[in-house]
Amino acid sequence: MDNQDVAFILDEIGEMLEIEGETPFKIRAYHRAAHTIRGLSEDINEIYKDNRLQKIPGVGKGIAERIAELIETGKLAYYEELRAHVPPGLLRLMGIPGVGPKKARLFYDKLGITTIEELLRAADEHKLKDLPGMGLKTEENVRRGIIEFQHLRERILLSEAYPLSDNIIRQLKKYDFILKASAAGSLRRMKETIGDIDILVASSNLKETMDIFCGLPEVVHILAKGETKSSVVTRVGLQVDLRVVSLEQYGAALQYFTGSKEHNIHLRDIAKKKGFKVNEYGVFEVKTGKRIGGVTEKEVYNLLGMEWIPPTLRENKGEIEADIADALPNIIELSDVKGDLHVHSNWSDGLSKIEEVANDAKKRGYNYIAISDHAEKLKVAGGLTANDYRRQWEEIKKVNQEIDGFVILRGAEVNIDNEGKVDFDEDFLKEFDIITASVHSGFTQSKEQLTKRILGAIYNKHVNIIGHPTGRILGKRPPYPLDLKEIFKAAAETGTFLELNSFPDRLDLKDDYLREAKEMGVKFAINTDAHSVGQLRYMFYGVATAQRGWLEPKDVLNTYPLEEMMKMLGK
Repeated sequence: MDNQDVAFILDEIGEMLEIEGETPFKIRAYHRAAHTIRGLSEDINEIYKDNRLQKIPGVGKGIAERIAELIETGKLAYYEELRAHVPPGLLRLMGIPGVGPKKARLFYDKLGITTIEELLRAADEHKLKDLPGMGLKTEENVRRGIIEFQHLRERILLSEAYPLSDNIIRQLKKYDFILKASAAGSLRRMKETIGDIDILVASSNLKETMDIFCGLPEVVHILAKGETKSSVVTRVGLQVDLRVVSLEQYGAALQYFTGSKEHNIHLRDIAKKKGFKVNEYGVFEVKTGKRIGGVTEKEVYNLLGMEWIPPTLRENKGEIEADIADALPNIIELSDVKGDLHVHSNWSDGLSKIEEVANDAKKRGYNYIAISDHAEKLKVAGGLTANDYRRQWEEIKKVNQEIDGFVILRGAEVNIDNEGKVDFDEDFLKEFDIITASVHSGFTQSKEQLTKRILGAIYNKHVNIIGHPTGRILGKRPPYPLDLKEIFKAAAETGTFLELNSFPDRLDLKDDYLREAKEMGVKFAINTDAHSVGQLRYMFYGVATAQRGWLEPKDVLNTYPLEEMMKMLGK
């Protein structure tokens, strides 16, 4: 059991308790514990061994005992008891916009509905409108929510797939006969969402490799088991496909199975003009059929007269032409990032103390961090008043004096209201080191009004960064309508930075928008929006998205040393 497995089960317990009508306090306790464990940077198994489960924020004695049972036995009796009462399909129904635990239970009790397909059929046949508390309008809202849900959840989040893939690869690499192993497909290209997980290995023992893969503790069902390819389903419901090749084929196979399809088609066209053929087995001369390369990816590209192209760029969006012209971007790397400018503490809705955040950030090699807690108008997130911030600044001053070689900046995440104004007056705003302004309400407003609101914040001389600009939440909420060209133009003119929010279900701005904005002269800040120290690691996903948007270190505010960065904040 790893952190993600434990968090998944605790979340499901919370969801089942909602359907069972348990007290809100008990429900929140499980969800909070899951949220914290998912964000931990330390392995839950090590915490258990050190008898520190109850030291995890939000984990009391009862939940700690349940986690211990999970880790010790791989099972949890309480979880199985709940599953016996709550059909698994009801949990998926709860994820549909407009369908909460009460409606999911109602649909099951009255109509026996346990799947999304059954619910859609019932809505189409107008079987919902006459149920208690429903009606024709509510029925139509449910139907619309189903369609939206199906569209948004066609793929899984990168952050769900990457840790699982990484864990499987680590286990495979323990064996001497498994010579190389890597993720492939859209996961290796670090797309924000992916279909299935693809893993490629080079092995000298095909049968043993397949036996090990299909017998991994994560596997609950084997879909297919062959000599060179096997497919399994893991306990969190994700499909993983493994392909095995020889060591001499590995480079060509990795290039081929990484894709994208369009990138590979373009490469094959180039190869054809040179008298070569490229496939998953290698590079061949067409006339003689002789194999001339394919041990490494670099060899494949070099034989075509090109340099190796980073996987995150392989989408056939000009990267091949840029490579040939020796004009590929010097894409940003995680090691280029010198700080995180949007982090929450326990002063608002975060879980960690300022000192804990600072110490963790310093361990990551950062030089600075900005504590940017929510401002007062966002009461649901514990927004801070002016007096609260002043008291927080005293704590920041104290911690800054205690930590050498590191600086905590005084930040705030203020709210953009319906008029484009933000919390606090000019005199108070200018006392902060850095201000991030975000939209937190009114997502269904018109394109014109939402654009006007963000432009208002951009033209505020005290606002440095626009947070999570399009407001999307992957799998849950589409981006709100905006005139992005106007926003990009204004940001470039005023020197306002646009945030690439690294939180895994946001990754906002998306890659295509980053590239478009960059071409218009916009600069960016890559931040995590972390609400616990463990979530500071989400910078990894933000940097991957930045790479896909062709961003270089010079395009990103928080790759600069502190003194230079502070000068850049002056608008």
